[in-house]
Amino acid sequence: MPMDEYHDLRVAFSGLTDAQWLNLHRYYELLVEWNAHMNLTAITEPVEVYMKHFYDSLLILQAEDTRQVFEAAQHVVDVGTGAGFPGLVLAMVVQDKQFVLVDALTKRLKFLEAVCTELGLDHVELVHGRAEDIGQRSGFRESFDLVVSRAVARLSVLAELTLPLVRVGGWVISYKGPSASEELSEAQTALARLGGKEAFARSLELPGNRGMRVFVGLSKVSRTPKQYPRKAGTPQKNPL
Repeated sequence: MPMDEYHDLRVAFSGLTDAQWLNLHRYYELLVEWNAHMNLTAITEPVEVYMKHFYDSLLILQAEDTRQVFEAAQHVVDVGTGAGFPGLVLAMVVQDKQFVLVDALTKRLKFLEAVCTELGLDHVELVHGRAEDIGQRSGFRESFDLVVSRAVARLSVLAELTLPLVRVGGWVISYKGPSASEELSEAQTALARLGGKEAFARSLELPGNRGMRVFVGLSKVSRTPKQYPRKAGTPQKNPL
């Protein structure tokens, strides 16, 4: 990476300690190394990975409402974590919380395990499975303070995948884009059935004209009926 690009990135991530910055760089190296053998990300150019994956994952810490929700949570689950965005990036810089990263593909979890082992992230638990199944599992159902999710599904579907995991009084924060308002309108029936309520939608811009991130916050106001989530695949085929 050219020194001027490295300097600009370090400025953009000025809130990180030197140790966190070095860990983030090692994460990038491992991502590119493993991506040569499996499909983890279509983005591999350093600046774009740092901004569109790493910086984007950490945006939740910038807006007041999203930051307050995140800071109050002790038990956080990332549903559909993929290559670790946003959950693993957050776990790298916030080590006083317990993180659970959920993904349906074993190969992705092997990559995440390698990163966690090398960086000593012993406050991260990796769980293999689909959200529909885990949401019915004792020890996971209605046990988390916060669910985060990025690039998984439209809100009408995502609500059924995430709200069953959240305790009453907890939150779901979804990383969304320009379609957030439309998705919220579609999701009203699902929220009502699942015990969720729309609380906020917060827009933040990624630097360098890289687009808009909209954080949608859903509060859990009542328990989710036992029939939800439905069996794997049903929420996607037949949204509430």
